[in-house]
Amino acid sequence: MQQPFATLAGLMFSVHPVHTEAVTGIVGRADVLACVFFLLSLLAYHGHSPEGRSYVWISIVMGAMSMMAKETGVTVFLINLGYDMYLQWPNIKKTIIELRWNQECLDFRCRVTKVLCSTVVILALRLAILQGSLPRFCEQDNPTAFHSSIYVRFLTFCYLAAFNLWLMLCPATLSHDWQMGSIPLVTTLGDSRNVATCFFLGLVFLLAIRSIIDFENMRHPPLVLGLLLLVLPFLPASNLFVTVGFVIAERVLYIPSLGSILLTVYGVQLLWTNYSRHRQTILGLVILILISSILRTIVRNKDWKSRETLLRAGLQTLPHNAKMHYNYANFLRDSSRHELARSHYYTALKLWPTYASAHNNLGTILKNNYEAEQHFLAAIKFASNHVNAHFNLGQLYRKTNKTTESEEMLTKCINLEPGFTPAYLELARLRGPNHRTISELLLKIVELNPHDPYYSSKFGEWLTKKGNHLRALKFYWTSLRIDATHQDSAVGVFRYYRKFGQQAQMFQMLTRWHNLLRKKGHSVKQNFYLQEWQLKSELRYKIKEYSTPLYTNHYSSGENSGPEVQRSGEKRSKWTLQKNKTTDKTFKEKMKLVRKKSSVQPQRALDFSKLALLTHCKS
Repeated sequence: MQQPFATLAGLMFSVHPVHTEAVTGIVGRADVLACVFFLLSLLAYHGHSPEGRSYVWISIVMGAMSMMAKETGVTVFLINLGYDMYLQWPNIKKTIIELRWNQECLDFRCRVTKVLCSTVVILALRLAILQGSLPRFCEQDNPTAFHSSIYVRFLTFCYLAAFNLWLMLCPATLSHDWQMGSIPLVTTLGDSRNVATCFFLGLVFLLAIRSIIDFENMRHPPLVLGLLLLVLPFLPASNLFVTVGFVIAERVLYIPSLGSILLTVYGVQLLWTNYSRHRQTILGLVILILISSILRTIVRNKDWKSRETLLRAGLQTLPHNAKMHYNYANFLRDSSRHELARSHYYTALKLWPTYASAHNNLGTILKNNYEAEQHFLAAIKFASNHVNAHFNLGQLYRKTNKTTESEEMLTKCINLEPGFTPAYLELARLRGPNHRTISELLLKIVELNPHDPYYSSKFGEWLTKKGNHLRALKFYWTSLRIDATHQDSAVGVFRYYRKFGQQAQMFQMLTRWHNLLRKKGHSVKQNFYLQEWQLKSELRYKIKEYSTPLYTNHYSSGENSGPEVQRSGEKRSKWTLQKNKTTDKTFKEKMKLVRKKSSVQPQRALDFSKLALLTHCKS
């Protein structure tokens, strides 16, 4: 291909609207990464150093990286071998005729052996990552693949292949989701869409014949390479060999579009060369295509600006798509626009009556309990393993005091998904805090969430209420090991120390926790609550010390004690009362000084400051 037209191909690829999903969406980043390694593998395989050294192993590594990013990347090995065979065909033909291997054919055989063996190993590793099985999909993801008639499946999949080719040539109708009946099934030969299928597949067939003929004279290498890039990377997503979880996905066209653009630009080059009198017209058409692609890409990027704009654009493109209405209803529900959300849920169910998730989500926003119950039951009917439907129905039964039915639904929910924490919480709420199994339920919740301090802390609070303080302390410390700044867990530990008179440990931990909050970046100021607690603790011990008699009395009353001892006791008691008054006066003076120095107001203190008031022992 001539240099100006190669540049044109790069420009057309960079502004192609069908690439918007792959570039803008997070999921499509895998396709972009796979394409990068795909091209590197292609360049490494067919590039040579000045010394004539080949980079086959580098090409294999790049191809493996491409496949790890996206399964379609494995097709680069077939493209490398196919184009290499095209380039080496004169030597291969000569070897066949002469029945004698030449050096070029020996090198080609060596490259083929390396690539094929490496491909087998890489595919085995990929299957090992998938644990030896392919992903499973439901009928909603790809209705055509679940149709009982192989005749209908074949006609529909052929039409989908033609439709994908049309999207690459004329990306006027774009959507982020083509599932749930976006493209009706082709059930008969009389369907008008079969004409489009025959036209596009016939075009590809003619290009393939022309490429095979070109093996002899090698006049059109861009044609051969473009056809390989168009067909082979699309095969994994065509549903013809492996069932995939989508009807149409624009992101998977990122690599095949290389072939369509290469073929288009090569056609422009042939027109430019053979019809020199019409070059102005050709140039005008090319400029028009570039400008229209740029404008369509700009509009499509605006559609991907936010969740709402993307869903609105999808509804405008595919108003008959049930999943589009369902997704938009979910957005409206999250935005607290329940009236409009109900309308779109009903529309989704009208388009797809057996849509279990739509029944379930509609039931969550209905005010009428009976209607909500019917939709939850419908969701369970159409999808017996729908975990959320069982949970929501169990929750509804609990609110309507249907205890037996609620426990039955929640138990089924747990059986379907043993790690579903909300079901355990709802079941614990249903049975109450005094049920014999509540301890097992709460402990199971803690085990299911080993990295969440909230559940360990709440279990510790429940144990504290039951009087099991030592075990509660264990779970409080578990929460603090997960998150050292977790307030509820810290309060639980402080209260434990207070209850059992461990004032020194309590004050030490309170001080350390305060310093930790400051290191973590919390705006904790020096406050008088902590100083007040410290003063009260120190003065309380002083009062206790001075209130204790210095003598030892072995008698139960003062009758048998000597007069000297009795007078000493009376003198000591008077001195203690006087000391208590002095202590109170000193305490009040110190507290006034602390409050005067502190710049923090009580009502503005942080939650940490309140901990001292919650945990100190009042004298």
